[in-house]
Parts: sequence; structure tokens; C-alpha cells
Amino acid sequence: MDEVARVREKIDLPSLISEYIPLKKMGRNFKALCPFHNEKTPSFVVSPERQIWHCFGCGKGGDCYTFLMEYEKLEFIEALRILARKAGVELSETDFVKQGTSQKEKIYKLNNLSSDFYHFVLTKHPLGKKALSYLYKRKISPKLIETFKIGYSPGRGYALSKFLIEKKKYKPSDLLESGLSFSKGGRIVDFFRDRIMFPIYDHRDNLVAFSGRILREERESAPPLAGSKYVNTRDTLAYHKGSMFFGLNLAKEEIKKNSRAIIVEGEFDVISCYSQGIKNVVAIKGTALTENQVSLLSRFAEKVTLCLDQDEAGFEAIKRSLAALEKKDLTTTIIDLGTFKDPDEAIKKDPLFFKKALKKDIGIYDFLIDSFLNKFDRQTGEGKKKITGNLLPFISLIDNEIVKEHYLKLLSLRLEVTFDSLLKELEKVLRKEAQIPEFPIGKDKKTRKEILEEYLTSLIIQGKNPKEMAALVFKNLSDYSFDTPSYKKILENLTAYLARNEKFDEKKFAKTLPKEILPLFDICFLFSLPKIEDDKKYQEEVEKVLDELKVLNIRNKIRSISQNLNQRQPKERLVLQKELDSLLKLLRAVNSASKL
Repeated sequence: MDEVARVREKIDLPSLISEYIPLKKMGRNFKALCPFHNEKTPSFVVSPERQIWHCFGCGKGGDCYTFLMEYEKLEFIEALRILARKAGVELSETDFVKQGTSQKEKIYKLNNLSSDFYHFVLTKHPLGKKALSYLYKRKISPKLIETFKIGYSPGRGYALSKFLIEKKKYKPSDLLESGLSFSKGGRIVDFFRDRIMFPIYDHRDNLVAFSGRILREERESAPPLAGSKYVNTRDTLAYHKGSMFFGLNLAKEEIKKNSRAIIVEGEFDVISCYSQGIKNVVAIKGTALTENQVSLLSRFAEKVTLCLDQDEAGFEAIKRSLAALEKKDLTTTIIDLGTFKDPDEAIKKDPLFFKKALKKDIGIYDFLIDSFLNKFDRQTGEGKKKITGNLLPFISLIDNEIVKEHYLKLLSLRLEVTFDSLLKELEKVLRKEAQIPEFPIGKDKKTRKEILEEYLTSLIIQGKNPKEMAALVFKNLSDYSFDTPSYKKILENLTAYLARNEKFDEKKFAKTLPKEILPLFDICFLFSLPKIEDDKKYQEEVEKVLDELKVLNIRNKIRSISQNLNQRQPKERLVLQKELDSLLKLLRAVNSASKL
């Protein structure tokens, strides 16, 4: 057995997947809401017997490798290494493993070297004195500088690039692909210059990117290339801004422990919180939480507390974050910072106030209701219209009907309008939202025949008497033309397998199937069937499907002949007419027998 197979054998798929999403036992399988598309009814199925998964909503599926690659956006070699560590399998240094060192892993190594370089310049080199002095003024202690591995990028445009190319022997193309440098006039130039550097780690502790902050006192006189106040590494293979947080590597264990994540806007907010022993804090690195970020947080926390800047941009970020938070059913609260503009300022000026504010967080919908009631005049009809126009789209996001009714009644009371009138306005909002499809399935809709063929194959594979049921299929569908021929191949292979073996072993049978039809077998194996305990009723269900397939098959033939009848010569037409009459007679007989 090779290492890939050995790792697969040692990994328990339901246990692995339950680290990412909650699974619920349903019969012999587990079910969940699919993490790869939006849905309200669980269609994601995991088989502990076969160690496979499949989503009947979006069509994705596979084993432990495909799940991890899909969920974490990994290359195969990365997934293999992560799962090997979990399984306790030591990978030998084969050519495959050596050559499999991915571009991402090269970026991680480059980033670690760069972080050491920036940190050295800040803490040990004369070029970092100004930046170090600035950090001390902001009450960032040497211990915090060390904990967060803060650094400084020299103003010279080539210091890091020269160090990595000349001393560490990296190619210029490696630096370009990692986002650490760019090309200008044929020269390799440092991307970050004259900035305080904050390393950004992913949840697996890989250093994926940097955020560089310009020194405040230098900003007015900074050269044009200095750019914005904050500059992040551009998107690379290892880093996507909308998927990461600053500080998650240090916060994730505390978030798990408290089952609560506190979200702030900037790096200094995180560091100030950490200095006060508040360690379950991360910075969003953007203007609002994205679905990818919320999905990541949901693995560690049940509650998210937003503590964003107290300005219009912060308020907009709160509103834009809400839809993503509701989709993951996370309890969401807000911290009111009063007159302080951000957590960093609040902690510097009044740390006791900030700690109390953390304990007095309020529900996000209570916060939004208060905000819009204060923004518009609730005593006028126009004001009430603006308040409800802003609030109802957010209330419509609430999945729990009891919670939704609570806030509608609260709004009704505070606006002095009837509950029914709010309900009617909410229905208008919901009708507008319903016009937008929740998830564009990237495949054609199945025909009735395809649906029945899948159901029939699932019934036989999962039934107690697959040999008898498969024989029944071929007896009744001798001249049937499958819309999906692979279902027929599965049943033919099943018949051949059961001729050689007394018992049906799903794992052994799966190994006999051609690779091209194995995914379809997996789908049928995971297909959710109705509970039918009685053998006789189970056979009746199979016969019922067979009868409908026969009817559909006959109707298709009738339709085909009818469409071609008038285009044929008289003699041919006569033959086709006899065939048509025979089919119509057969259709009546089948309908009568099956009582359709």
C-alpha cells in the first residue's frame, strides 16, 4: 500500500469533516449543510463505511483529500502532508514528495525569512530606530513586538530583495510570485518600503503575507511610492485578503476556549487588546467580514462580537458583515465604544471602560434598531419609512422565526405601527430577495428518467437483496434505453460480482468498478432513501419505479415515432403506424397493471 492510500486508511472521514462543520447522524450516514454552497436543507452526506462524501446540491464529493483541498483551498501535496501528520504517517522523501514542494510552501519559507529580516532591522539595526521609537510612543512594549514579530522595512527599495537573492539564493521570479517584490525598469524592487511590518498567519500558523503601515509623522512628506496608510501583500497563491485575519495564529486557542471571537479593524487594536490579556481578538484586514472569513471563524466560535471603529465606515462594515454571519448562524453582538474612535484609543485612555464594554455587548439587531431610530425622525411618516426601509432587509436575514418575530414586535412598539403592517413590508422585501437565486447550480436539471434511474440504482445497492433486485431490473427493462448508461453498467457489474460472491461488500465491489463510473456509484451509495423496513414493501417500491420507467420509455418511443411519421414514405409510414399502435396498446397495459 502506498503512502497516499495508507494515510487515507488511517483517517476517519466523519471525524475529519466534523472539525470543520457540524455533522448529524442520519441512519448509517451523516448529513450536514454543505460548506461549498448556500443551502437551507442539508444535502451534504458522509459515509463512515465507505469513507466518502458527496453533496447532492452542488455535486461536489470525494474522500479525505478532496474535502481538505476543497475546504482549505490546498494543493494535493499540502493536503497529503497535513493528513499524514494527523494520521501519524511519516512520509518518505520520495521524488514525488520532493518535487511536490508547492509554490505555496516556497512562499511560506520566503515570508519567514523576510519576517526575520524585518524584525532584525526594527530591533537590532540603526535603520529601525525611528520605527522602534514610534512603536514605543504607542505603548507597544518590546515583549509585544516580539510576540507579534513586528518588523520594519527599510526605505531603500532593494534591501530585502538583495538579501533574499544574493544571500539566500532565491530567484527574482520567486520574489515576484510571493508578492515581496515587483519589477521596475528591469530591476527587482522591494514591495514594502519604510513601513512598520505586521506578519499575517493563516489558521495553520503558516506565514502567508504582510501588512505594512507607514509611519504617521512621515506620511505628509512621504514620496508618491509610499502610497496608502496600510498596504497589504497582493493576492498570491498563499494569501487572499478576504480569507485571512491578523492575529488568528495567537487568538484561535482563546477563541475556542471562550467560543467567542472579537473582531476589530486594525493591527494596533489587536495588539492593545492582547496587552490587556484579551487574547480572543482578530483584525479583519478589510472593510467588512467576508463569507470565507466567517466560515473560518465558525470553526472556532459560536459567538462573534464586532468592535469596529465608531465612524460611518465602521457602521457600514457592521451592516455588510451581517449577511455572512447569519448564514453561519453565529450569535452576533456589538461593543459600544462611546466617544472613543477605536479599541486602541479606548484601551490607551481607559482600559477599565473597555473591559466593561466587552461585558455589556448588545445584540446586533438591537444595535441596528437603536442606530436607525436615532438617525431618522420616527415621528414622521417619511422617517418611519426610512427606518423600516433600512432595517427590514436585515431582519429578513434572521433564519429563526421566533427571533425574527421578537424584533418585528420590538420595532412595531418603538415605531408605534402595527405588527401586521411591518409583516406586509417584510414580505415585500422577501419577494425581492426571492427573485435572486441562492446558488446557481452549474449543471443541467435532471430529467425524470435520470432521477428514477439514480433512485432505482440506489434502491438496489442499498437494499437487502441486491442480487434478486438487479435480476428484477433486467427482466423488466430488457429493451429499456438508459438516459445515463453508467447506471446500467453499475447494475451489470453488480450482477457479475454477485455471481462470484455470496455477500455484497460495498468496498470490495467499488474496487471492481471502472474509474469513470465509481463517482456515480458513490452517489447512489450515499443517496438518502425513504425508510422501508419490510422486504415486500421494498420490492414493491422497486417495482413501482420499474413500472414508471417502462411507461416513460414507451412514451419516449411514441413521441419519437409520432414526430417522424409524416416525414416518411407511405410504406414506411404503415410500418411505423403499426409499431405506434402496438406501443399505445402496451402503454395501456402497463398503466393498467401498475395502476398509474
